[in-house]
Amino acid sequence: MSILVYGLITGFLFGFLLQKGRVLRYDKQLGALRLLDMTIVKFMLSSVIVAMVGVYLLQDLGLAKLSVKTMIVGPVVIGGLLFGLGWGLLGYCPGTAMGAVGEGRFDALWGLLGMVAGAALFAEAYPWLLATVYTWGDYGKITVPQLLGINHWLVIPVFITGALLLFRWFEKKGL
Repeated sequence: MSILVYGLITGFLFGFLLQKGRVLRYDKQLGALRLLDMTIVKFMLSSVIVAMVGVYLLQDLGLAKLSVKTMIVGPVVIGGLLFGLGWGLLGYCPGTAMGAVGEGRFDALWGLLGMVAGAALFAEAYPWLLATVYTWGDYGKITVPQLLGINHWLVIPVFITGALLLFRWFEKKGL
Protein backbone atom coordinates (compact mmCIF):
# COMPACT_ATOMS: atom_id res chain seq x y z
CA MET A 1 0.00 0.00 0.00
CA SER A 2 1.34 3.43 -0.90
CA ILE A 3 2.35 5.95 1.76
CA LEU A 4 -0.30 8.32 0.38
CA VAL A 5 -3.01 5.76 1.14
CA TYR A 6 -1.75 5.51 4.73
CA GLY A 7 -1.90 9.29 4.95
CA LEU A 8 -5.44 9.32 3.59
CA ILE A 9 -6.58 6.66 6.07
CA THR A 10 -4.87 8.47 8.94
CA GLY A 11 -6.47 11.76 7.86
CA PHE A 12 -9.96 10.25 7.79
CA LEU A 13 -9.37 8.62 11.18
CA PHE A 14 -8.14 11.90 12.65
CA GLY A 15 -11.15 13.75 11.20
CA PHE A 16 -13.46 11.12 12.68
CA LEU A 17 -11.82 11.57 16.10
CA LEU A 18 -12.09 15.36 15.78
CA GLN A 19 -15.81 14.98 15.13
CA LYS A 20 -16.36 12.43 17.90
CA GLY A 21 -14.36 14.55 20.35
CA ARG A 22 -16.71 17.46 19.51
CA VAL A 23 -13.74 19.74 18.90
CA LEU A 24 -15.25 20.87 15.58
CA ARG A 25 -17.98 22.71 17.44
CA TYR A 26 -17.79 26.50 17.49
CA ASP A 27 -18.62 26.64 21.22
CA LYS A 28 -15.63 24.39 21.96
CA GLN A 29 -13.38 26.57 19.81
CA LEU A 30 -14.56 29.73 21.54
CA GLY A 31 -14.21 28.07 24.95
CA ALA A 32 -10.59 27.18 24.16
CA LEU A 33 -9.80 30.71 22.99
CA ARG A 34 -11.33 32.13 26.18
CA LEU A 35 -9.54 29.50 28.32
CA LEU A 36 -12.91 28.30 29.64
CA ASP A 37 -13.06 24.88 27.98
CA MET A 38 -9.89 22.85 27.55
CA THR A 39 -11.43 20.09 25.41
CA ILE A 40 -9.43 21.17 22.36
CA VAL A 41 -6.23 21.63 24.35
CA LYS A 42 -6.64 18.13 25.81
CA PHE A 43 -7.31 16.69 22.34
CA MET A 44 -4.30 18.43 20.79
CA LEU A 45 -1.97 17.53 23.66
CA SER A 46 -3.13 13.90 23.52
CA SER A 47 -2.35 13.89 19.78
CA VAL A 48 1.11 15.34 20.40
CA ILE A 49 1.91 12.75 23.08
CA VAL A 50 0.72 9.82 20.93
CA ALA A 51 2.65 11.17 17.93
CA MET A 52 5.77 11.71 20.05
CA VAL A 53 5.78 8.10 21.22
CA GLY A 54 4.88 6.75 17.76
CA VAL A 55 7.45 8.75 15.82
CA TYR A 56 10.34 7.94 18.14
CA LEU A 57 9.32 4.28 18.32
CA LEU A 58 9.18 4.05 14.52
CA GLN A 59 12.54 5.82 14.30
CA ASP A 60 14.16 3.47 16.81
CA LEU A 61 12.78 0.46 14.93
CA GLY A 62 14.26 1.83 11.70
CA LEU A 63 10.83 2.21 10.09
CA ALA A 64 10.90 5.99 9.86
CA LYS A 65 13.42 8.80 9.71
CA LEU A 66 12.98 11.84 11.92
CA SER A 67 13.09 15.00 9.82
CA VAL A 68 13.67 17.90 12.18
CA LYS A 69 12.84 21.39 10.95
CA THR A 70 15.17 24.29 11.67
CA MET A 71 14.16 26.32 14.74
CA ILE A 72 14.07 29.93 13.61
CA VAL A 73 12.34 32.26 16.08
CA GLY A 74 11.17 34.92 13.58
CA PRO A 75 8.92 32.73 11.43
CA VAL A 76 7.68 30.79 14.47
CA VAL A 77 6.56 33.95 16.28
CA ILE A 78 5.01 35.58 13.21
CA GLY A 79 3.37 32.33 12.08
CA GLY A 80 2.00 31.72 15.57
CA LEU A 81 0.53 35.22 15.70
CA LEU A 82 -1.09 34.80 12.28
CA PHE A 83 -2.41 31.36 13.24
CA GLY A 84 -3.90 32.73 16.47
CA LEU A 85 -5.39 35.74 14.71
CA GLY A 86 -7.01 33.53 12.07
CA TRP A 87 -8.32 31.10 14.69
CA GLY A 88 -9.72 33.96 16.75
CA LEU A 89 -11.42 35.66 13.79
CA LEU A 90 -12.82 32.52 12.19
CA GLY A 91 -13.42 30.35 15.23
CA TYR A 92 -11.66 27.36 13.65
CA CYS A 93 -8.05 26.32 13.30
CA PRO A 94 -7.02 24.75 9.95
CA GLY A 95 -7.78 21.14 10.90
CA THR A 96 -11.09 21.91 12.54
CA ALA A 97 -12.07 24.15 9.62
CA MET A 98 -11.68 21.17 7.27
CA GLY A 99 -13.68 19.00 9.65
CA ALA A 100 -16.39 21.64 10.01
CA VAL A 101 -16.78 21.84 6.22
CA GLY A 102 -17.01 18.05 6.21
CA GLU A 103 -19.87 18.34 8.70
CA GLY A 104 -21.62 20.82 6.42
CA ARG A 105 -20.75 24.06 8.25
CA PHE A 106 -19.87 26.18 5.28
CA ASP A 107 -18.92 29.25 7.34
CA ALA A 108 -15.53 27.52 7.68
CA LEU A 109 -15.05 27.83 3.90
CA TRP A 110 -13.99 31.45 4.49
CA GLY A 111 -11.12 30.14 6.58
CA LEU A 112 -10.12 27.63 3.93
CA LEU A 113 -10.17 30.38 1.30
CA GLY A 114 -8.08 32.51 3.65
CA MET A 115 -5.56 29.69 4.03
CA VAL A 116 -5.22 29.34 0.26
CA ALA A 117 -4.81 33.13 -0.11
CA GLY A 118 -2.29 33.15 2.74
CA ALA A 119 -0.31 30.32 1.15
CA ALA A 120 -0.20 32.23 -2.15
CA LEU A 121 0.90 35.42 -0.37
CA PHE A 122 3.55 33.45 1.53
CA ALA A 123 4.87 31.94 -1.71
CA GLU A 124 5.15 35.40 -3.28
CA ALA A 125 6.80 36.92 -0.20
CA TYR A 126 9.14 33.97 0.44
CA PRO A 127 12.28 35.47 -1.16
CA TRP A 128 11.90 38.60 0.99
CA LEU A 129 11.07 36.54 4.10
CA LEU A 130 14.13 34.35 3.50
CA ALA A 131 16.38 37.43 3.51
CA THR A 132 14.77 38.98 6.60
CA VAL A 133 12.44 37.07 8.92
CA TYR A 134 14.20 33.73 8.36
CA THR A 135 17.41 35.21 9.79
CA TRP A 136 15.91 36.15 13.17
CA GLY A 137 17.04 33.66 15.81
CA ASP A 138 18.25 30.65 13.81
CA TYR A 139 19.03 27.82 16.27
CA GLY A 140 19.43 25.07 13.68
CA LYS A 141 17.82 21.64 13.71
CA ILE A 142 17.36 20.91 17.40
CA THR A 143 15.08 18.76 19.52
CA VAL A 144 14.50 18.91 23.27
CA PRO A 145 16.47 15.67 23.88
CA GLN A 146 19.37 17.01 21.80
CA LEU A 147 19.25 20.32 23.65
CA LEU A 148 19.43 18.47 26.97
CA GLY A 149 21.99 15.99 25.66
CA ILE A 150 19.96 12.94 26.75
CA ASN A 151 18.10 10.05 25.15
CA HIS A 152 14.58 10.84 23.93
CA TRP A 153 13.13 8.01 26.06
CA LEU A 154 14.15 9.98 29.14
CA VAL A 155 12.28 13.07 27.94
CA ILE A 156 9.09 11.39 26.68
CA PRO A 157 7.89 10.07 30.10
CA VAL A 158 8.39 13.55 31.58
CA PHE A 159 6.17 15.05 28.84
CA ILE A 160 3.57 12.30 29.34
CA THR A 161 3.56 12.83 33.11
CA GLY A 162 3.26 16.59 32.65
CA ALA A 163 0.33 16.13 30.25
CA LEU A 164 -1.46 13.76 32.63
CA LEU A 165 -0.99 16.18 35.54
CA LEU A 166 -2.29 19.02 33.38
CA PHE A 167 -5.32 16.92 32.36
CA ARG A 168 -6.00 16.14 36.01
CA TRP A 169 -5.79 19.82 36.92
CA PHE A 170 -8.15 20.73 34.05
CA GLU A 171 -10.66 18.16 35.31
CA LYS A 172 -10.45 19.47 38.89
CA LYS A 173 -11.14 22.99 37.60
CA GLY A 174 -14.02 21.77 35.41
CA LEU A 175 -12.23 22.75 32.22
